[in-house]
Amino acid sequence: MKFPQAHTLQQIATIISSEYVGDSNFPVLGMNEIHVVSAGDIVFVDHPKYYDKALQSAATVILINKEVECPEGKALLISDDPFRDFNILTTYFKPFKKADSLISETAKIGKNTIIQPGSFIGNNVSIGDNCIIHANVSIYDNTSIGNNVTIHAGTILGTDAFYYQKRPHGFDKLISGGRVVIEDNVDLGSSCTIDKGVTGDTIIKEGTKIDNQVHVGHDTVIGKKCLIASQVGISGCVVIEDEVTIWGQVGITSAITIGSKAIISAQSGVSKSLEANKSYFGTPADDFRKKYKEIASIRQIPDLIDKLKKNE
Repeated sequence: MKFPQAHTLQQIATIISSEYVGDSNFPVLGMNEIHVVSAGDIVFVDHPKYYDKALQSAATVILINKEVECPEGKALLISDDPFRDFNILTTYFKPFKKADSLISETAKIGKNTIIQPGSFIGNNVSIGDNCIIHANVSIYDNTSIGNNVTIHAGTILGTDAFYYQKRPHGFDKLISGGRVVIEDNVDLGSSCTIDKGVTGDTIIKEGTKIDNQVHVGHDTVIGKKCLIASQVGISGCVVIEDEVTIWGQVGITSAITIGSKAIISAQSGVSKSLEANKSYFGTPADDFRKKYKEIASIRQIPDLIDKLKKNE
């Protein structure tokens, strides 16, 4: 998430009432999670295990819960609770705004686009030309939709990331300030949910087709011309490259990459990154030939046991 204009380190420190290490005029251009940070961004870290990763990332401002040696060319914001203060900044720069009607006055709707009754179009939503938005679709604030997109009834775009930190009193939610971006010629089935990015974008690229009841987690990027069948669950921060096929009821863990033209058979569980141009099956998902051989071997176990008993 980039700020509307550049801020100084001192200005940011004032917003969250924190101390800082670095030039008071050090430029701060935005804030992001560590996997999408760039120069000028703030990233937060609140556990020593991840200090080095944050300090060596592309981010140039580190919101941290302990004063440490600051790398050259970077600055620190010292906070007793970086998670809380990251939320404060998200709320400051991307505050929630009540909608003024079912279709916000700030929404931009392209030529020949049809919006069926009962749909909600939030603030600053952009929808391209020749789209069909069926009944009771909810499109949350700042979502961007390209041309020739079809979205079926009951689908929701822009829900909050499922991202919590455990506290003594329960769970605190990391506030989502990102977007959902749907490119041209995408079809979304009914009753899908697509979470917005925490600070960046959840993206579904050109020509991808998604069936009913599919969930896409925050900051996930789905490539061009993918096919995703019903009841697939995709966690946050996943990268699915172009022309991947995912059949029904597949579950995909967070922060992995699925290579281009991979095929994942139904009811598989994906717990690690998968190479391109291969077919996968099972839990954990692996090369489908290997998995079928494993299943065939398992089926032979009762017969082997019977033979061993007879030979005793």
